[in-house]
Amino acid sequence: LHARYVLNLLHETRKHLKQLPNISHVSTCYSEEITVCGDLHGQLDDLFLIFYKNGLPSPSKSYVFNGDFVDRGKQSLEILIILFTFLLIYPKEVHLNRGNHEDHMVNLRYGFTKEVMEKYKVHGKKILRMFQNVF
Repeated sequence: LHARYVLNLLHETRKHLKQLPNISHVSTCYSEEITVCGDLHGQLDDLFLIFYKNGLPSPSKSYVFNGDFVDRGKQSLEILIILFTFLLIYPKEVHLNRGNHEDHMVNLRYGFTKEVMEKYKVHGKKILRMFQNVF
């Protein structure tokens, strides 16, 4: 995805998240399901498997993602782009909780910083700063 669109997505995500309370309360009735996921760690195939088995986020399919989206795997950036897009499209059905890997120092050690800089050589620093701001 072109850097301009990534930056735009991050800007819109940040704007949306700033409007939310620090703690989100999520509830469903007994006839509805909610899928809770955690620790994707840059494994895009895991996210695709979750969507394959449980369906894509939609007004009738809620998700809570419990952080640790990035680091270790090679497709953290793609995971965040997908999750942030779904968050903006379905803000009442998609909930993202920050994990300990959504931290600048952890990203330096476990790979997300390197991934962003390799994929966006020209605009990598700006994109990385914006990710840290969103985190």
